[in-house]
Amino acid sequence: MTGRGDSTGTLGLPAAWAIAVGGMVGGGIFSTLGVVISSAGHWAALSFILGGLVAYATGHSLAALTIDRDEPGGIYSFLRDLHYKTLAEWSAWVLLAGYVLTCAVYAYTFGAYVGRAVDGPAWLPQGMAAFAILSMTAINLRGAGQAAGIEIAIVAIKLAILAGLATFGLSQFDAGKLEIPSQPGILGVVVGAASVFMAYEGFELVAYDYDEMKDRKRVMGRIMPLAVGSAAIIYVLVALAVPMLTGTQAVIDDGEIALSQAGQAALGKPGLVLVTIAAALSTASAINATLFSSARLAREVAEDGALPERLGRRNSHGSPQWAVLALAVLALTLAVLGGLDGLVSGASVVFLLVFGTLNALALKENVGRRWITLLGTIGAFGALLVLLAHFAGLV
Repeated sequence: MTGRGDSTGTLGLPAAWAIAVGGMVGGGIFSTLGVVISSAGHWAALSFILGGLVAYATGHSLAALTIDRDEPGGIYSFLRDLHYKTLAEWSAWVLLAGYVLTCAVYAYTFGAYVGRAVDGPAWLPQGMAAFAILSMTAINLRGAGQAAGIEIAIVAIKLAILAGLATFGLSQFDAGKLEIPSQPGILGVVVGAASVFMAYEGFELVAYDYDEMKDRKRVMGRIMPLAVGSAAIIYVLVALAVPMLTGTQAVIDDGEIALSQAGQAALGKPGLVLVTIAAALSTASAINATLFSSARLAREVAEDGALPERLGRRNSHGSPQWAVLALAVLALTLAVLGGLDGLVSGASVVFLLVFGTLNALALKENVGRRWITLLGTIGAFGALLVLLAHFAGLV
């Protein structure tokens, strides 16, 4: 532990909460609802609860490690500073792959929602996905990062719209509407939780801003349960509410635009527009934040010699331009060519692996509450094994 004392940064608890929640809800619920319902059926809400418990444990481990080290960073810097050099390099490469997949999911979702609202030609969703990545890339190359005030406003808008949609749907609650013809068993709940774990990715971004926090140890210690709990509540409410408006099978069939269909069912065209605004704001801000953080991770790894030196170079605005461009090109390619289910599941595999390792590291270093870090380790690696077995056709 470096013991540098408290910081005099500018980020308070509300701003840190907004960054963490914005990272998670950035595209999660808009893109993953159909995926989890197809796996878990009427138990989809329970899948989000299970995923949230693993995310909470991981957030607890991350906060404990960050406070113990008293410096910003993530799993790469933790492993590197503890002299696990090879494992640190592998974790960075895997995490960067996860961020590329996540950006692709967000862009795919952005394109799908905007394309649905405009009802344009068949190529429009792919075109809008490309536009989302290119525009956020341009912002990052200009050196613009996350503006706390803007992030708080975006999170407030999208949560208000999602809360309104959930309230409208739950007012018409009928448990029978949650059923699907081929109802998965209880193992489907675990498969569903594992498949959409990427919906909880994003809370770790706040650790990169540790030095910018006011009273950083106190804020870091409080932020994870608040942020993960907020995301889990909205996910569960939306998972229960949307099928009331469109029917469960329609959520599966509509996939990436399920929430826009629900908005239209609730309020007609205005509902479609509101949900599209929420989805566009969420996914665009999430792409920006993910590119910002992942490019700086790539720069740090490059400066340590584990990636090509070029990726560490900064432009005149202080942005690691080649890292930004490399990540953006990969994400754009996947967003245009990939399918949603594959992107979501691939990202979930990556983050279950990385977050399981993070929990195991906290357990080994004996930081945080041991029973939480132990359950986080078992939960993340257990869900990863179930998901891999599902891909192999074993479950």
